[in-house]
Amino acid sequence: MPKKSIIQREKKRQKLVIKYLVKRIALKNEIKHSRSTQQKVNLNRKLQQFPRDSSPVRLRNRCLITGRARGYFKDFGLSRHVLREMAHQGFLPGITKSSW
Repeated sequence: MPKKSIIQREKKRQKLVIKYLVKRIALKNEIKHSRSTQQKVNLNRKLQQFPRDSSPVRLRNRCLITGRARGYFKDFGLSRHVLREMAHQGFLPGITKSSW
């Protein structure tokens, strides 16, 4: 399980992404539709003035229960360890242990 500070940092990033999402989209559309290079450079500088953690690329998918970042299953929001345990206990309907 990761340190609590790392999980809190990720939550803080999620809040920043939500806060600046509309502004980022608007600036990116302006950059896309601007004609002059100088205008694009100026708009790009404005985009760079936003906090670094407000970029959605910096978000990391984490398990809802353990906070683990590796082995994350997007369909369930769980890491592979938790997914396996819950499947064995029957908490996930439709999931069965495969064997061949």
